Amino acid sequence: MKRDEQTFISLYEKVYKELYRYALCIMRNPHDAEDCVSEAVLKAYEKMASLRAEEAFKSWIFTILANVCKKKLKDMSKRGEETMEGREEVGSSVNYDLPLDLQKAFMVLSNQERQIIGLSVYGGYNSTEIAAILKLNQNTVRSKRSRAYARLRLFLE
Repeated sequence: MKRDEQTFISLYEKVYKELYRYALCIMRNPHDAEDCVSEAVLKAYEKMASLRAEEAFKSWIFTILANVCKKKLKDMSKRGEETMEGREEVGSSVNYDLPLDLQKAFMVLSNQERQIIGLSVYGGYNSTEIAAILKLNQNTVRSKRSRAYARLRLFLE
């Protein structure tokens, strides 16, 4: 597909809220989420020619975003930066457009569980697609997703 600015914009407008929600769910910090989305969009625009069909845009850009988030979290932990993982104030600066109880419940999940749930809920992906994006076995994705949902249910009861 050729790199056409108008086409990119129209495709991006359809998924930008989902991209931000996913990044926020993973990064747990609005500024980091915005940075990740911006970096992913820039990379996607630069590589637009490699996209073969418009129908694959959502999956393609979510894969880019998932990789950007994973890399940023890894870099932050290497530098010893504090991630939201270790903070006491669970959910204080995060707004997923969800009720506060659900935000707090989401914070009990590991990064990988949040990625799996985020791709499933915000991206609409099935376990096979999530496995391909995160480079995991699809059975692992299914079991981690099931355990994550169970933990969320327990927390919300």
